[in-house]
Amino acid sequence: MTQDRVGFEARLRQIGAERYHDKHPFHHLLHSGGCTLEQVRAWVINRYYYQSRIPMKDAAFLSRCEDADLRRIWRSRIEDHDGGVEEGGGIRRWLKLAEGVGLDPDYVSSARGVLPATRFAVDAYIRFVRDQPLLPAMASSLTELFAPAIHENRIAGLLKHYAFANDQTIAYFQHRLTEAPKDVAFGLNWVLDHAVTGADQDAAAAALTFKTEVLWAQLDALECAYVTPGRIPPGGWVPGEGML
Repeated sequence: MTQDRVGFEARLRQIGAERYHDKHPFHHLLHSGGCTLEQVRAWVINRYYYQSRIPMKDAAFLSRCEDADLRRIWRSRIEDHDGGVEEGGGIRRWLKLAEGVGLDPDYVSSARGVLPATRFAVDAYIRFVRDQPLLPAMASSLTELFAPAIHENRIAGLLKHYAFANDQTIAYFQHRLTEAPKDVAFGLNWVLDHAVTGADQDAAAAALTFKTEVLWAQLDALECAYVTPGRIPPGGWVPGEGML
């Protein structure tokens, strides 16, 4: 059944209310100061893999987009993450966080030590955006609807509980507070405008659900490897590797 615009937006927001990864126990541990420095480092290494693949995901989306106006708007997402030739960009800011927690940025950017499950989930997301129709491909990015709240909680929690947290090391999250809202406002309106049938709406909702599962799976892998039961799989980062 096709929902009106208001009802469909409420359906999308309910997916986040139930499934977004701000509810994962690992994030509660991190934001409350309960993580050891080794667990924070594991999170930084694995989350970098996701951050570094976001521009690749957006490039895959652009490669299939025939609307020049849509491409002009969407490409700012790549610029936000990759930055300029010399400086700036979310990826470089993430590597400042890596350096702040004692990791060698070159090690982190090499993606050595990334958990197999992290790699699998993130790569599946890129394939999804590359292969699915534009509507679900774009809808999968609507987890940004729920990101500002988690960034605000993360900034407050890191600054309160961890000595490494300062304006430089948490700059990635500070920038996302202003970058993400403009992206999600456009993406949400585009999805609401183009999901005109019940089948369209179901596909968009399924895509958003899939993306929440990609994010949740990464935290499940982290918790299993570095919290409980603490079983690091072959290829995963071992504490002590990749340090400055």
